[in-house]
Amino acid sequence: MLLAAAQLRVSSAPIVTNLSVTVETPADHTLMLAVRAGDIRQLGVLFERYQHRLYGFFLRLTNQPTVSEDLVQIVFYRILKYRHTYRDEGKFTAWIFHVARKVAADHFRKHASTPAPSDPADLIDHPDTTPPPSEQAATTEDVTLLRTALAHLPLAHREVLVLSRFQQLNHQEIARLLDCSVGAVKVRAHRALKELRALYFKIRQEKTP
Repeated sequence: MLLAAAQLRVSSAPIVTNLSVTVETPADHTLMLAVRAGDIRQLGVLFERYQHRLYGFFLRLTNQPTVSEDLVQIVFYRILKYRHTYRDEGKFTAWIFHVARKVAADHFRKHASTPAPSDPADLIDHPDTTPPPSEQAATTEDVTLLRTALAHLPLAHREVLVLSRFQQLNHQEIARLLDCSVGAVKVRAHRALKELRALYFKIRQEKTP
């Protein structure tokens, strides 16, 4: 892909520090403004910051590691292509997930199929930067069951759970992404979590000898 080639040429400038001066890391918004202005090198910094989160987002939606890696590349290709559409609102995280949702929607529309099962090891070996489900589960088997239950949720429910529970976006940000009210987001998240719990216990019971 074009982005893969471009990524090889993208490198972030080193942050110079000494014993008496601490240089603050540029904010995502500042970096994206630089990208929009033509400093494409800063896209490499954003890629390093967000590639794992985006991978986790796509993996939990598609349940396919290789596809998820490709979709991350597509997100950054689109950011590069449509960088002029970024606004001076300082909401980079919400904006990049807006792009990611469109990429996911295009993927599902193109393939129009249910996400294929994935090896649970792939899901555990490639976590995103947010707290993994293993922190909420007692054993590896519990993690696998949770992943399986999540994969069986309808896409709309899976998406709102991934955004709120795994990517830790707040209700206001999710409402803007989904183009609905904050109240609607809370209702969807509550219903999705309730359905996830029901599926989890059903799958666990089926696996119990």
